[in-house]
Amino acid sequence: MSITLTERAAHEVMKAREANKVDDAMFLRIGVKGGGCSGFNYSMQFDTQYDEVADTKYDFFGVKVVVDKKSALYLEGMTVDWYESLEQKGFKFDNPNAVKTCGCGSSFSV
Repeated sequence: MSITLTERAAHEVMKAREANKVDDAMFLRIGVKGGGCSGFNYSMQFDTQYDEVADTKYDFFGVKVVVDKKSALYLEGMTVDWYESLEQKGFKFDNPNAVKTCGCGSSFSV
């Protein structure tokens, strides 16, 4: 399995779906894009485009997640969790492939 979405993160995705009135047919796409201060950025967005050859589907606690196979190479073994403290809150990416990450945790290098 390429990635894991924790129950806490899945709950926050569902809250975002409801707050933004996202259609039930849409799934959460997690991927990697070039850029950021460390070389790659994590990306998460709701999507409807699914390619049976290029994408892989997962289901975590009722949240449908899709990862394209190119991104999966960089995300193998990654856990997406939800972090909340007095200072900040948001999704946290624990990627065992990342050699270096930026201070905010949204970009990495391999």
